[in-house]
Amino acid sequence: MGKLREPLLECSLPAALESMGERWSFLILRAAFNGLHHFEEFQSELGIARNILANRLARLTDHGILQREAMPEDRRKIQYSLTEKGAALLPTMIALRQWGERWETCVPAFPILVDARDRRPIGEVAVHAHDGRVLKKTDLIWALPQDIAADPDQMQAAE
Repeated sequence: MGKLREPLLECSLPAALESMGERWSFLILRAAFNGLHHFEEFQSELGIARNILANRLARLTDHGILQREAMPEDRRKIQYSLTEKGAALLPTMIALRQWGERWETCVPAFPILVDARDRRPIGEVAVHAHDGRVLKKTDLIWALPQDIAADPDQMQAAE
């Protein structure tokens, strides 16, 4: 059988990019990861035009990445927070940041992202095999579902 390529129409990357939109969405998401919750905070921190911010917050909310809640003490004040779906983007955000440090700015980002437990810098985001090995591009191939090797632990449990 020849090499498989991911069918473009079945690829989930375009759907992910549609959810995120563009640069401002990533910057809003970064701000949310850094603890910002209110329209005014996003606007002040990012220097983004109000209409663009409103549009991007609505898009991120519509796609389930952020949730919008009225504050109990003042129902007119809205708080935005990451959903589980939004929080799941953290590895992607970190990977993009690390890529930018290596290939675009060529300097370490500031402040440095560290492990809260021991205050040491996090490791490089990588693709890992099922057994924990770090994989390179040359270690990866596309496979059809029927061509995926069975998990030996599952095979033993079935016997």
